[in-house]
Amino acid sequence: MKDLHVKRILITEEQIAERTVAIGKQISQDYADKDLVLIAVLKGSMYFFSDLTRQIDLPIGIDMIAIGSIPDTTSQTGIVRITKDLDLNITGKHVLVVEDIIRTGLTTAYLIQNLEARKPLSVGVCTLLYNPDRLLINVPISYYGFEISRSWLVGYGMDIDEKFRNLPYIAELERRTKIDD
Repeated sequence: MKDLHVKRILITEEQIAERTVAIGKQISQDYADKDLVLIAVLKGSMYFFSDLTRQIDLPIGIDMIAIGSIPDTTSQTGIVRITKDLDLNITGKHVLVVEDIIRTGLTTAYLIQNLEARKPLSVGVCTLLYNPDRLLINVPISYYGFEISRSWLVGYGMDIDEKFRNLPYIAELERRTKIDD
């Protein structure tokens, strides 16, 4: 396996933890006395989702959805497919979709449209990372951890070739590198 070419640690484990606590407190205030379901978008959001849900001081429902990209189309068109659907019924509930990163917004917009068809009271988005410079479509981002502009990031759920998700921080790579097994 080639070495991971880290340019720098962009966001430390401590910075992630501090921001996650703050977002969890804000969600707790904003959704007090509301029936809230948080939905993790797998696989990238799993670490953020896990840490965030433990910072929310409310009874919440949790579920997960997985989306798969269609090769050579998703980044330009937002065309995806759901590979793992929800188990919970979200009709009549407030829904907060938890993402790891929003770049173009196309995939998130598709997901929101799909969820809105299920008649929740509201759908919002909470993302750890947000790149407004690449946004092609507006999505209802209610909460975000950090604004970024870097393209190649790994760690804290984000991967390169399904590796390095388990890093406790977010690193910026020197360049896009294919990892050899």
